[in-house]
Amino acid sequence: MSPAQTGADRSAGAPDAGGCLFCRIVAGTEDAHVVARTEDTVAFLDIRPLFKGHTLVVPTRHVVTLTDLPTALAEPFLTAVQRVAAAVPAAFGAQGTFVAMNNVVSQSVPHLHAHVVPRTKGDGLRGFFWPRTKYADDGDAAAHAQRLRAVMACPG
Repeated sequence: MSPAQTGADRSAGAPDAGGCLFCRIVAGTEDAHVVARTEDTVAFLDIRPLFKGHTLVVPTRHVVTLTDLPTALAEPFLTAVQRVAAAVPAAFGAQGTFVAMNNVVSQSVPHLHAHVVPRTKGDGLRGFFWPRTKYADDGDAAAHAQRLRAVMACPG
């Protein structure tokens, strides 16, 4: 497989606003329900959530996998994941979160992203065969995004 096929040629470069869905979300040229943004990261609702409130956190630079993440971006990226993971239970009445990353296999978009999924005991999520759900409509997704943004805006 060539570097172009694996994304290795763009593994830690500037946003790839043309070809990468997540780079277009970072650039604001693709619609998404953004819940948090820093210079180095963007967090937005997954359009095919395991549970409503399922959020993706991505670096603003085009990085394909965790092993491609430059050391200088590791702290801001993981800090953003921590912030979202701390806010999700309060925003959605969850007992905790599930945080995961795929690297190449099962990575539907070749841009590093952490999944932060609300979890509650007995929610039915078992093993690694997870049914996806949908928001009722764009208003439902927007309401979930607003709830998470409100919690994340509160200090402490």
